[in-house]
Amino acid sequence: MSAPTRPMSNTAAIAVVSLIFFTWGGMTSLNDVLIPHLKAVFSMNYAQTMLIQFTFFGAYFLMSLPSGAVVARVGYKASIVVGLLVAAAGAAMFYPAARLPSYGLFLSALFVLASGITLLQVAANPYISLLGSAATSHSRLTLAQALNSLGTTLFPLLIGPLILVGAVLGADEIAAMSAAEQAAYRAAEARSVELPYLMLAGGLLLMAAFVVLMRIPSLREATDAGDEARHTYREALSFPRVRWGILGIFLYVGAEVSIGSFLINYMAEPAIGGLREADASRFLAFYWGGAMVGRFIGAALMTRFDARRLLALSAVVACTLLAVTMTTEGRVAMWSALAIGLFNSIMFPTIFTTAIEGLGTLTSKASSLLVMAIVGGAIVPLAQGALADAIGIQHAFVVPLLCYAYIVWYGLRGSQLGGGAATVGAPATARPGPMH
Repeated sequence: MSAPTRPMSNTAAIAVVSLIFFTWGGMTSLNDVLIPHLKAVFSMNYAQTMLIQFTFFGAYFLMSLPSGAVVARVGYKASIVVGLLVAAAGAAMFYPAARLPSYGLFLSALFVLASGITLLQVAANPYISLLGSAATSHSRLTLAQALNSLGTTLFPLLIGPLILVGAVLGADEIAAMSAAEQAAYRAAEARSVELPYLMLAGGLLLMAAFVVLMRIPSLREATDAGDEARHTYREALSFPRVRWGILGIFLYVGAEVSIGSFLINYMAEPAIGGLREADASRFLAFYWGGAMVGRFIGAALMTRFDARRLLALSAVVACTLLAVTMTTEGRVAMWSALAIGLFNSIMFPTIFTTAIEGLGTLTSKASSLLVMAIVGGAIVPLAQGALADAIGIQHAFVVPLLCYAYIVWYGLRGSQLGGGAATVGAPATARPGPMH
């Protein structure tokens, strides 16, 4: 085989796919900017606004199993390309949504965008964990998730101010306008999302073209119709650590997304930060940036310490910080909420890798179920939104606190249940399969 047709090394393939992690992390974190923006544009309460997260993360629930079928049929590389193309279509749909403007079309665009990201999640998470030794899979996925967090840090910082470029008026100020003035204001505010999301659509298309040209190992043997087709989702669920891991992903993603969703409005509260929404959006970089820094640190720590115990310790600290957030005011309350990002860092990759450990040809099906559990990002923020409307935004943080309490148990006990089960089939390897 000549040099130009030789597949990439595992290290180079990990670098390419990590760029995908960076991109979908950034797109996901932009929801935290859209929430206060569209809340003002369409004059909605918190529960109505959380339909943004409900729609986005609801796509994970509806599209995870179809995504798993796509991965099983065409392999990891082709699935990543398809995911990027679908996400680009969703980002492009923001243009007509802003032109109308239509909240329903915004939600539809988010659903299509999230469907593409779902396929990327189902393909890229196990792909990274399988590119190398099983003993270092926790560290490898944590490192890739650090790049994901770099995206969640930079996108709100760089793109957020473009979306929140105008002064956000309160409900009373909008109510004082004439019908024509209200329509003009909402149209102008809605159109501020056009350029950022068209740029994202173009970037996703370029990335899809880049991945097509890159000869990364496809790992198709791991997802081929052969052994994979003989297994069922019920078999994957027969492993206790998979079942508890699914609930862990549900609650962790729900807690992380819920906190991020409320941070801008929370920091705008007079008793907390008293910040303008555009200024508060810049502070999101500390929340998501903390997760990035923590993942680099966590990737190193997990080469020396037990990943499960580090997970439990991180969840204990997150519970403590939320308790401080709920019982104090001013900058202490604000920074204790922002600091949670640092301790979120290792949670997703650790829960994910402990759940799929040793599953061999069941890995794809278990991964689909775990990605489906990201629907927690739809349900938990909706619950916190309803509670915030009832008792106030600050005390509603009890919802993510309860989520982290479960993760403490999962790290200490749930992640080890069923750990002695026999590996199903041969583990996937990084042998190059057919190029797609």
